[in-house]
Amino acid sequence: MLLFESLSAGATVVLVVIAAVIALVGLYTIIVWPLTFWDGANSGLEQYASWGNVVLWSLFAGGSLAGFWCFSGAAFKGKAARKVQPRPEAVRKK
Repeated sequence: MLLFESLSAGATVVLVVIAAVIALVGLYTIIVWPLTFWDGANSGLEQYASWGNVVLWSLFAGGSLAGFWCFSGAAFKGKAARKVQPRPEAVRKK
């Protein structure tokens, strides 16, 4: 179960990043493109297309590791329990 929760955290990270990219592209096409007529055809981004697969797998792996860290409880093991200090007798009202 921990494995599936961790993998679902990785998939969630990938989906959130894809949704953010789609939102940014949507804002660009609504606001910038009609005003400037710049379509980005000569931007030269094709040379970075091979990195797309590496970036997606890295996001998935990082999200899965972060999910495993949180869902396993390792993120919360380093916190020390708070100890309540007893109040001195002189301060207490009788």
